[in-house]
Amino acid sequence: MGELFAHALPFRGLVGGLMIGVASAIMLLGLGRIAGVSGLAARAAGIASDGAPRVLAIAFIVGLPIGAALITLILGPVEARFEQGFTTLILAGLLVGFGTRMGSGCTSGHGVCGMSRLSIRSLIATIVFILAGIVTVALMNAMGVRQ
Repeated sequence: MGELFAHALPFRGLVGGLMIGVASAIMLLGLGRIAGVSGLAARAAGIASDGAPRVLAIAFIVGLPIGAALITLILGPVEARFEQGFTTLILAGLLVGFGTRMGSGCTSGHGVCGMSRLSIRSLIATIVFILAGIVTVALMNAMGVRQ
């Protein structure tokens, strides 16, 4: 079991989780808005007409890659591998985008913000996300696709 987590960085995960929680709390308590990335992205792109003010949504979405770039400068690059190729990555991203619109939110909206507010809809959505992940990994393993 140890070899599965040989490259895990639990302290960085804890710090990242705390930062996500604080940012979500600031959005909710300070602005009365949920920090769901798919909703903010839809608002920033002009797809959604309700939600956070568009300027705030744009600032939030633009801040995501800027924050990642700053962390990369401070801590060094993160190695990312897409062994299945960019076509699969693009298809997966489109499917996730479709699913977030269909499910009225993404993992950050439901899993972080909704669960912290004890939302039944978010609890159900998060359970579905986790089950879908388990099924996907099981199917990939059954097909012989290894990470």
